[in-house]
Amino acid sequence: MGTERRNETRRKIPSLIRRTSPRRVARANMQARNATAEEGSNPMEWVEVQGKTVDLAVEVAVEELGLQSREDAKIEIIQEPKSGFLGVGGKDAIVKVSRAPQKRRRRRSRGRSGRPKETAANRQDAGKKRSGQGKSQGKQSREPRQEKKVTTSDANRQEGQSNDRPEQAPIEEQAKVAAGFITGLLDAFGLEGTVETRIDDDVLYIEVEGSQTEALVGPKGSVMQSVHELTRTVVQRKTYGAPRMRIDIAGYRERRREALRIYTGKLAARVIEEKDEVMLEPMNAADRKVVHDAVADIESVRSFSEGEEPRRAVVLSYEE
Repeated sequence: MGTERRNETRRKIPSLIRRTSPRRVARANMQARNATAEEGSNPMEWVEVQGKTVDLAVEVAVEELGLQSREDAKIEIIQEPKSGFLGVGGKDAIVKVSRAPQKRRRRRSRGRSGRPKETAANRQDAGKKRSGQGKSQGKQSREPRQEKKVTTSDANRQEGQSNDRPEQAPIEEQAKVAAGFITGLLDAFGLEGTVETRIDDDVLYIEVEGSQTEALVGPKGSVMQSVHELTRTVVQRKTYGAPRMRIDIAGYRERRREALRIYTGKLAARVIEEKDEVMLEPMNAADRKVVHDAVADIESVRSFSEGEEPRRAVVLSYEE
């Protein structure tokens, strides 16, 4: 029986191989190998397929085994394909593909003598009990929570907590904190200088002097502005105060003020001569105030600001 089956398979193979598709060749080789399996065994548990490439052989084997994808198969490469020289001496790939073992869920072991046999009537009773419990639990969960009433004592307690916030320190204490921070900043940069503070109409003025302190000024006072913001932040955190603060380093602010006054005067003269208007470069609020103050003393010229921070600038305009 087995010999006749092998002979019959050999007769079928040439007709399939005549078709040039490598997929057909692989399928024919696989059929020949399966035909040699002993009668009574399951030939579809694994197949050995020969094809031009490994992927082609695996694809045919997976299809013949009836698997969904390659992930469901266990693949063993028996021979890698070889191209040969000028098409001579090449070898096809040979793979052995079998079904991957499936993971079984662990079943809970139940004793034979523990639980009584469940009847249809018992199942109905149990279902009614469970549905009744579900309804009662649902009602309990759907009950609205009672709103907590705020009593007078709770309100007083909340008010007391808000009153526990530390009070703002006196401006003299704020001046000490600011001077200490800037002194530490000079030490950190290795700069020699002195820090002096004064209070005038609740405004804290801080003056930093020294031959090396110009390093804290920066182009157009940009570094000095950063020092100003840092100092303000430190004072606010340590004293819970927000003082109006003016910082001048190496006399830069006064020099800048004087230079702006001179520059504004020259621009105002040109505006009067040409009876036109001119826009200055963007400035911070302090510099804009200097320009406005300078224009206030000049006839036939008015000033106003345009734009949004930090690109807000002053405009000088002629007026009769």
